[in-house]
Amino acid sequence: MQNALFSPTESLLVQRMIRSSAPLADTLPGLCYTEEQGAAWVEGGLVQSWEEPPVARVRSGSESLFARQEEAHRRAAQPLPARMRPRRLEEFVGQQHFLGPGKLLRRLLEADRLTSAVFYGPPGTGKTTLARVIAAETQSRFVQLNAVTSGVKELREVIQQAQAELAHSGRRTVLFVDEIHRFNKAQQDVLLPHVEEGTVVLVGATTQNPFFALTSALVSRSHVFEFRPLSQQEILEVLRRALADRERGLGQIPIQAEEEALQWLAEVSDGDARRALSALEVAVLSTRERPVRLTRELLAESVQRKAVVYDRQGDAHYDAASALIKSIRGSDPDAALYWLAWMLEGGEDVRFITRRLVILASEDIGNADPHALPLAVAAMQACEFVGLPECQLTLAQAVTYLACAPKSNAATEAIAQARADVRGGRLLPVPVHLRDRHYQGAKRLGHGEGYQYAHTSEQGIVAQDYLGVDRIYYRPRPRGFEQELARRLEQIRAVLRQARQKPSAPQG
Repeated sequence: MQNALFSPTESLLVQRMIRSSAPLADTLPGLCYTEEQGAAWVEGGLVQSWEEPPVARVRSGSESLFARQEEAHRRAAQPLPARMRPRRLEEFVGQQHFLGPGKLLRRLLEADRLTSAVFYGPPGTGKTTLARVIAAETQSRFVQLNAVTSGVKELREVIQQAQAELAHSGRRTVLFVDEIHRFNKAQQDVLLPHVEEGTVVLVGATTQNPFFALTSALVSRSHVFEFRPLSQQEILEVLRRALADRERGLGQIPIQAEEEALQWLAEVSDGDARRALSALEVAVLSTRERPVRLTRELLAESVQRKAVVYDRQGDAHYDAASALIKSIRGSDPDAALYWLAWMLEGGEDVRFITRRLVILASEDIGNADPHALPLAVAAMQACEFVGLPECQLTLAQAVTYLACAPKSNAATEAIAQARADVRGGRLLPVPVHLRDRHYQGAKRLGHGEGYQYAHTSEQGIVAQDYLGVDRIYYRPRPRGFEQELARRLEQIRAVLRQARQKPSAPQG
């Protein structure tokens, strides 16, 4: 049995053999040391185990000092949000709906059974941070890739390293892929077998709905956790922690923070902890006077104008449209105006908005206010003619009118029931007296015989059967103009009913 201290070239060779489990030379039996990788226990020319070498445990004090200085320099260059990342699960703020005691992710971590996860939610809610915390809590190796700059080659390299790490030390690798929705189908498929085998613990982060952005195969093999914007109280907790932390935060700087100012910052941050911490750091470091008086005015100057998170091709597009339509249907003009403003600020196509308003005018208002449809059509034409930004006035007028109009879906339900009968039942023949007689030979077939012209009646209604069976589809609602229609329809149906009550002619 021998101990050997290798040269840099020999050390690199042994490291490669260790990673690939390749046989070592017969001249290197026993316990072999390298400064980079540790100690390999060799039996029969194969590496059996690996541990930290004594030489690594007795490094000089100057080397440790340099390492501490390098770490201090790196930390000094980091912005406040990066420095304040939680290092343990107990420090993590927010997402208690899946991370709280007894919740799914917490139970998976406590049982050490997390295999693959997709973190989905808006920026600044802790997706990257939680992935790092998971790696630390499970004592796993952490590797981070960005789907924008990485491809299949990088994925295969990471997977090979993870396989070697798992084989030699039993230590798993947490592979964090930021913006995983940027991977195409082929790149996502590369991950599938290794996720199934447990080679890597995949954690993908995305701001897009994974059910739209990722392949169904990858989603089915992953736990999907939706991150929600942090509450105002959670943002306040993050801000106060940064003000008090002397090691990583701003605790070494004398600061007099007004509670009202902190609450204002927590509110305007829209649940984005990164945005709140960035504004806090700018406000403190850009002020020379000591102690720093943290006021609302100072923070307002430090907060950047926020970008509206709105994806015209993703679920934000459909969610906002759904909220707009449901607010109008629910007769809330204030909520409808807010969702309209959100869509406009996000760059939504005005033609899409106006099409939805025209549909709603018939679907949810109908004959309760017959003016709603022509108004919606006029708004669509005006927006096409005027364009933004002025057409926002037309949209606001149309949205508020439609929201305040009486509502009825009677016509919507009526056509749905009629079409269901056509699709699912026996097709009714057109009554002979209603058939077309404006062609040669129609008279010989008897088409049109017995038809009564409605205008010959004083009421404009005649007792005549127009369907052949007793059916009622349109049931006006007791709201708006449909109340008047309901009264008229009651009289009309009383006359029409007489035709169906007439005794049929004797067969002879």
